[in-house]
Amino acid sequence: MGYDNLVFDKDSVFLVTGGAGFIGSNLCEAILKMGYKVRCLDNFSTGKRENIECFLSNPNFTLIEGDIRDYETCEKACDGVDYVSNQAAWGSVPRSIEMPLLYEEINIRGTLNMLEAARQKGVKRFVYASSSSVYGDEPNLPKREGREGNLLSPYALTKGVCELYAKLYTDIYGLETVGFRYFNVFGRRQDPYGFYAAVIPKFVRLLLNDEAPTINGDGKQSRDFTYIENVIEANLKAMVAPKEATGQAYNIAYGDQIYLIDLYNELCRLLGKDIEPVYGPDRAGDIKHSKADISKAKELLGYDPDWSFERGFADAVEWYKENIK
Repeated sequence: MGYDNLVFDKDSVFLVTGGAGFIGSNLCEAILKMGYKVRCLDNFSTGKRENIECFLSNPNFTLIEGDIRDYETCEKACDGVDYVSNQAAWGSVPRSIEMPLLYEEINIRGTLNMLEAARQKGVKRFVYASSSSVYGDEPNLPKREGREGNLLSPYALTKGVCELYAKLYTDIYGLETVGFRYFNVFGRRQDPYGFYAAVIPKFVRLLLNDEAPTINGDGKQSRDFTYIENVIEANLKAMVAPKEATGQAYNIAYGDQIYLIDLYNELCRLLGKDIEPVYGPDRAGDIKHSKADISKAKELLGYDPDWSFERGFADAVEWYKENIK
């Protein structure tokens, strides 16, 4: 893996908020495998207990059941912690359009609570999840930091505000922050259920049940699908990156452009299915095309993703086949 050679002080303590979620639980697992102590903070509003069940017997793992909207909980979670990976948030552009007030509470106030708690408790490095949605309607490809358009959803707005707060905490208070604009992350433990489920696991679940998935739009929209191992690498490398790399946000992707209909056809091939999709209307707040320029993360963080879409997709589909009912 691209992070196997990273070394931290042997007594280092890591806090992963949203640690029972898709990205968070994979981060917890990777850090535990490296032999370090992990503290997981989650309120299980979107995270799942089964994602962390196998960690509960590990003496290096501690679960704090709580909400980032509660500042005292955030302070308790940050006490004695060296590194924070703040993954707790509510995702989904369409859901944010329906529930803007809730997104403000969780994504903005919750992140601000975590920043302040980390500052007060002397955390060394604060890494946090942003989103490629902050590029809004900026039409140029590849997407490049510093070249953003008009935001298209409350979700995108919350992530943009979090980036601004994080930069302020670096500039004013000296808290070393690093933000990640994730591009369509996929992989093991990604939730396939519910109306707002991510496209890949949702398609797998439906196809395994011989049901036709709905593709919103014409299927010719493209995304920079990013395998979970690349995201783990980015988070861990950001924790040891030079101080000069802090106070900034970075694209985290593979730097490729995959069309949704091509993804669907490859999925049918891997699953041995021949099912025509249903085409539905475009989703509000969605962009047509997305591809990341990852040169900044490569240069300043040493990010060098090993997992191409094809390699990660094959690996993920095998996991989905074994774990999705």
